[in-house]
Amino acid sequence: MGSQPAQVTKLADTMKPTFPEWYSPQTGIYSSKYPTIPLPTDPFLDVVSFIFSHNHNGQTALIDHLSGSSISYSDLFPLVKSIASALHSILGIKQGDVVLLLLPNSIYFPIIFLAVLYVGAIVTTMNPLSTLLEIKKQIVDCKACMAFSVLEKASKLQSLGIPIICVPENVNFLKEKKEFEVFYKLVYGNVDLGLRPVIRQEDTAAILYSSGTTGASKGAILTHRNFISVVELFIRFEASQYEYSSSENVYLAALPMFHVYGLSLFVIGLLSLGTSIVVMRKFDANEMVKAIDGYGVTHFPVVPPILQALTKKANSVSANCFKSLKQVSCGGAPLYGKTIQDFLEILPHVDFIQGYGMTELTAVGTRGFNTEHFQKYSSIGLLAPNMQAKVMDWITGCSLPPGCSGELWIRGPAVMKEYLNNSKATASTIDKDGWLHTGDIVYIDYDGYLHIVDRLKEIIKYKGFQIAPADLEAVLISHPDILDAAVTAAADKECGEIPVAFLVKRSGNNLTQEEVINHVAEQVAPYKKVRKVIFVESIPKSAAGKILRRELRHYLTSRL
Repeated sequence: MGSQPAQVTKLADTMKPTFPEWYSPQTGIYSSKYPTIPLPTDPFLDVVSFIFSHNHNGQTALIDHLSGSSISYSDLFPLVKSIASALHSILGIKQGDVVLLLLPNSIYFPIIFLAVLYVGAIVTTMNPLSTLLEIKKQIVDCKACMAFSVLEKASKLQSLGIPIICVPENVNFLKEKKEFEVFYKLVYGNVDLGLRPVIRQEDTAAILYSSGTTGASKGAILTHRNFISVVELFIRFEASQYEYSSSENVYLAALPMFHVYGLSLFVIGLLSLGTSIVVMRKFDANEMVKAIDGYGVTHFPVVPPILQALTKKANSVSANCFKSLKQVSCGGAPLYGKTIQDFLEILPHVDFIQGYGMTELTAVGTRGFNTEHFQKYSSIGLLAPNMQAKVMDWITGCSLPPGCSGELWIRGPAVMKEYLNNSKATASTIDKDGWLHTGDIVYIDYDGYLHIVDRLKEIIKYKGFQIAPADLEAVLISHPDILDAAVTAAADKECGEIPVAFLVKRSGNNLTQEEVINHVAEQVAPYKKVRKVIFVESIPKSAAGKILRRELRHYLTSRL
């Protein structure tokens, strides 16, 4: 009898679940499977100096896909310093000033962005299709003192009360045109900036607007340290995982550079590797084919709609097309399984991966990684180096082990500093221990790969762009015949999600769906438009007055 307790204890020990070393059941923390990467410790380091401190064999940095105009790596940093110098000496831009980039993709976008940061100022970006009302709101919120924009937008922006610098589409474009006079003064100004301001890693580099996990758009404050993390943890580390040299790679930049996805890649990270970047002003499927084959594109970061367009084209063009492609990476929005399978069948020689990031994470979160014998195409990948995660039961608040679904929390050097002038939203997004509550429901499998299951957050992702329901609801309520409104997402195979408006209209009027859609379209950027309207007697709300969007989504799922 005396030996029985020992036998029971031994049996109980064998029944305990065995967890991988990168997961701690005591703390609930998942660590990256990759080794920790030492980040620069010098507190007085700006991301621009850091980018150009790396040695590589890159020749051509940026290429305009239509004209073939290009900027070499030997000219890139001098151009950045020249524009930075002129911003300060000619336009009076100083440390801490906020400069708006209201630009489509161009080979000048990265140079302007880096020049603003090099002088110690701060960049805020916007979709150039934004309405005047949206632009004014952001300018007021972040106190932007000047803007770079395109010529066709300039006249409409004069009423905003800040200087507007018109940017040409590519190198040497209409130099004699008066509207570009100021810009070319910046480009060909004095290269010597003189005594630069002291810039710290913790200083603000950019204010990028995001809906976060809930509510209206907010300005996410990203620091130089955040962007340095992008370079080291996301870009340079990934490049080290492959046998070929990064300076031999050619990336196609069809993703917008004003969005954190395109920004982290084409404006910040890849320039530290010597990679060539072919820039598309706007996405076009036929031009995509020409660019890939004409420039020998090896890597193509996409969002789901672009992936679908690529697959469709690959299925219809010559078998000799797309031979240069080595990797296609997808992010920005959920991806359907059939879309992945179609791509793999048509372009089997191309490595396909997915990734996960947020504006609040400076786009650093996870990244897919495949080997010859191990592929997880439906996963969003492994945690980036130096990043930690928790999977939390959103009802009990308990942390969950591998294989269980819960809300993803992430912590690490890529997490934003805070939301601009919004301590309440900051506190509800980043807790006292530094965990960013993403609002995404995931599970982490026993190989360490993350899988997106659902979303707790309310934002709508239309072709990779974020749409805040609260923003659209404010526009809808402004209509005199609408008493109440709620907006939610409906799944769409082409766009990922589309905004659907539920409306309570004033009795006795004949308000139509078309009138509502047009009313919203006049006040928001095209991608934000309401795509469907449903008239209801009341909007479901909690006792505290919060819209019960889950009920609206359930209605869409069951009725449409």
